[in-house]
Amino acid sequence: MAEPRVLVLRAAGTNCEAETSFAFEQAGAKTQVLHVNRLLERPAVLHEYGLVVLPGGFSYGDDISAGKVWATEIQDALGDHFRRFIGRGGLILGICNGFQVLIKTGLLGLEDPATKAPTATLHWNDSHRYEDRWVRLQIDPALCVMAPRDKAHLSVPVAHGEGKILGRDPSVVPRLIASHRAVFRYVRWDGGPATYPANPNGSEGHVAGLCDPTGQVLGLMPHPERALFPWSHPAWTRENRRFEGDGAYFFRAVVAAMR
Repeated sequence: MAEPRVLVLRAAGTNCEAETSFAFEQAGAKTQVLHVNRLLERPAVLHEYGLVVLPGGFSYGDDISAGKVWATEIQDALGDHFRRFIGRGGLILGICNGFQVLIKTGLLGLEDPATKAPTATLHWNDSHRYEDRWVRLQIDPALCVMAPRDKAHLSVPVAHGEGKILGRDPSVVPRLIASHRAVFRYVRWDGGPATYPANPNGSEGHVAGLCDPTGQVLGLMPHPERALFPWSHPAWTRENRRFEGDGAYFFRAVVAAMR
């Protein structure tokens, strides 16, 4: 079987491309980090890969709003190429700022079919500040092909200022949850419904990650690439975490989906 190939895109201000590339290599994929300008020059390079990743950071300084400038660049110049990539079975993953980019490109399929207006967005955290902490995620693997299948929860860190999923009206997020598009949701450490700080941003429905209707495009706010090793977790000695971090498990699940 051919080695799965992952393209990790970067732009001015992204800062997690090296960690993300390393995580995929540890999970058994062959990765390349590429500046978006090189992809703009030759969009056909997309079809040499099975997965495209938009990593975390602060693309273009998060001017206007988080991820908006990069999203506009991708939407205007690469949107059709990405849609064809998805159409032939390609996967797209956005982590933190990458999720913010995806949700603004339309690639997550959150637009109203009639008006084409977005039905959900990522808004400022309820705390009105940057949140950097570890969280616990509940997994719904029913739709997304990249979701881990035999693990109920992940423990990973978040680091963002605009991570609150906000629906255009009160029916939007419940519909996303009911249709299994809310792949990751914040829960308390005991598994109960999350309030702050277990839900670090006030996200409606405690949603931490969403996929598109095909299950091939996934965006999540937490950073699994920062949870590869047991000693990264603040409770690794107290909870006898000796083998690997939950982030490593997540990346293996994504590579397994590519295979």
